[in-house]
Amino acid sequence: MTTSSAAIQQDASRPFGLALPDYPWDAMAPYLKLASGHPDGVVNLSIGTPVDATPEVLRQALAGAANAPGYPTTHGTTALRQAVVDWFERRRGVAGLDPQAVLPTVGSKELVAWLPLLLGLGAGDVVVRPTVAYPTYDMGAVIAGATPVAADSLDELDEQTRSRVRLVWVNSPANPTGIVRNTDQLRILVDAARALGAVVASDECYAELGWGPWDPDRGGQPVPSVLDPQVSGGTNELLLAVYSLSKQSNLAGYRAAFAAGDPDLIANLVNSRKHAGMIVPYPVQEAMRVALGEDSHVRAQKDRYRARRELLLPALRAFGLEVQHSEAGLYLWCTAGEDTWATVQRLAERGILAGPGVFYGDAGNGYVRVALTGSDERIAAAAHRLSAGV
Repeated sequence: MTTSSAAIQQDASRPFGLALPDYPWDAMAPYLKLASGHPDGVVNLSIGTPVDATPEVLRQALAGAANAPGYPTTHGTTALRQAVVDWFERRRGVAGLDPQAVLPTVGSKELVAWLPLLLGLGAGDVVVRPTVAYPTYDMGAVIAGATPVAADSLDELDEQTRSRVRLVWVNSPANPTGIVRNTDQLRILVDAARALGAVVASDECYAELGWGPWDPDRGGQPVPSVLDPQVSGGTNELLLAVYSLSKQSNLAGYRAAFAAGDPDLIANLVNSRKHAGMIVPYPVQEAMRVALGEDSHVRAQKDRYRARRELLLPALRAFGLEVQHSEAGLYLWCTAGEDTWATVQRLAERGILAGPGVFYGDAGNGYVRVALTGSDERIAAAAHRLSAGV
């Protein structure tokens, strides 16, 4: 069978690449330029990238495992998976997790983006994400050819949409709002999703950074996991908990994260990732293993964020912003009752860059997200500018 030159030309005319929207953060360029003109320099609180040093004990673990000439295991070393199991029991109240039901990932964002595809979702399938949410949940659905739908409860969906739901994302503590779902709220969502035969994937990467009632170091209770028996009913069927060490351990540059939950789902993900070569490097696996067993560095980093939060809160209010939710995580979710970009502009005039709420869905209009991930000196500078009007 031959192919005509016309057919070849027609095929060649099709553009390559996924039809994804432009990366939203590119829209921040003019505000970054404005803020950078401040005499004391810019305070960039628009993104949540850690700025504090990676703990020495974790750098030593990475260096100690640097002689790694062979391919690492996709499923993760036995020691790493046991460290995840031990961490879940010690820090999250989840006992008896099967080490086979644990999978290291190259950061949590790649898993968020690829999970719908790896689960076999496609055209006609619905992926539900929170109404105000990290945009990668939508992008993961789009990459797989599925349909993203924004809803905070499955009861908000019509029957036709509900019948197509295959994956439900829950993000608690939430980015950007800082909302925490308690065990009752999580259980209701899990029960509703299971009734539809849908997977619940819970993005829990800020769980160690609870404040107020969710701050165990100050008399509060730990942020619950979707794998908590009070939520799961004692079985992890159709459940995945996704976690990252980027925030609590300053390992964003290592791309160190993991998923755990339903043994069958994890086994399928491991197999797919073997075929695709999606493997966490062995030295990073070793750094993860050490990080998960060493709690003192997590407490120290949380203390830094707590101090920065307590400095920024009154300053933002003095500037005329109302801080809503924000009971956990690395962000303060703020509104001045005006258009998002008007607030971004006014902050930029003070040399402060904040994240536009519109990047997190239509329901984020009118809000900005202020990150705690500035150095002590930059956070102090921002607080002074907000309070003193300079």
